[in-house]
Amino acid sequence: MVPMYRSLITSLLLLFFLLTSCGIKDKPIDPMHTITRLAPEPIFETDHQIANYIRNIFQDKNGNLWMGTNGKGIAHYNGDTISYYSNGEGFNGRQITGITEDRDKNIWFSTDQGVVKYDWSVDEKGEKQFINHFDLLFVEGKRFWSIYADRDNIIWAGSATGIYRYDGEFWKPFELPLPEKASGDFITPSTSWSIMEDKAGNMWFSTNGFGAYKFDGKSFRQYSEKHGLTNNSVDQILEDSKGNMWFGTRHGGLSRYNGKSFTNYTEKDSIGNNEVCVIYEDKKGNIWFSSEGYGVYKYDGKSFSNYAEEEGLGVRAVQTIYEDREGRLWAGGGGGLYRLEGDMFINVTKDGPWE
Repeated sequence: MVPMYRSLITSLLLLFFLLTSCGIKDKPIDPMHTITRLAPEPIFETDHQIANYIRNIFQDKNGNLWMGTNGKGIAHYNGDTISYYSNGEGFNGRQITGITEDRDKNIWFSTDQGVVKYDWSVDEKGEKQFINHFDLLFVEGKRFWSIYADRDNIIWAGSATGIYRYDGEFWKPFELPLPEKASGDFITPSTSWSIMEDKAGNMWFSTNGFGAYKFDGKSFRQYSEKHGLTNNSVDQILEDSKGNMWFGTRHGGLSRYNGKSFTNYTEKDSIGNNEVCVIYEDKKGNIWFSSEGYGVYKYDGKSFSNYAEEEGLGVRAVQTIYEDREGRLWAGGGGGLYRLEGDMFINVTKDGPWE
């Protein structure tokens, strides 16, 4: 094979894998010139599955389910019907990488085309609306990988080039003390796939090569391999109900930090594969996490239980795990949407079953 074509094929394969696996100054931009208000109209899919790839599941305070897909935008289930929103319906995004809800019940999405807000208030026509956030310096057309609304109603969003925050008026860059600068439009070592706030009010940020950072409002603390973290490419951060911090990594499995030391779980002793894209704690205190190619695992504090194809889960690469307020546990990824019933997962399609 000609070297030039071999290089092109290699690049295309790497792009496909990343999509499906798991120097800007602090200058505010006038929001009146960075927001486009558009009233969405639903469209309806004809395929049996809700989507071939479910990347996020989220239930808002009103009980609606939002499901982010990997190429069809957002799917919204209101308890009766499913509606889809993407570029044709005024929603800037086809790949949905994060969903969060602010204290005013507005829903925020990080997408492959920027940041979108679903505003529960109505416009002059009495219609709810999407607000697509633009910023000529860093938001417009940029790929975002994570989003989070903190207790102060600050919106945090992570992109390939770093973290940004929105205070309700302006978007501003928020620089982590990374050991080196990273540039790029897709994925870089500074890409943040996970942003969260712990019970003490500290903000946590994952990176794709520098471990994780904790910000207490004044200073940063880095957690990396030299501190005991299993791998510096962090996909997910979770604080459990006991105050432990969990880190899912791209190449090193799972880490638990108790405030003093790390305990690591890898394919050598506990799990099938070292790529852990998502971690979730259910209402009973069980820790659920994905393992690339092996479905999901449940950790009850003593042992691990695996749920995969034999348990009805038709998703080998799970991207999202979520328990709704009714106590139903959901999982999604390449293969559609699934819900746990007893000890088995069932496939939930457009026809249900939803109950």
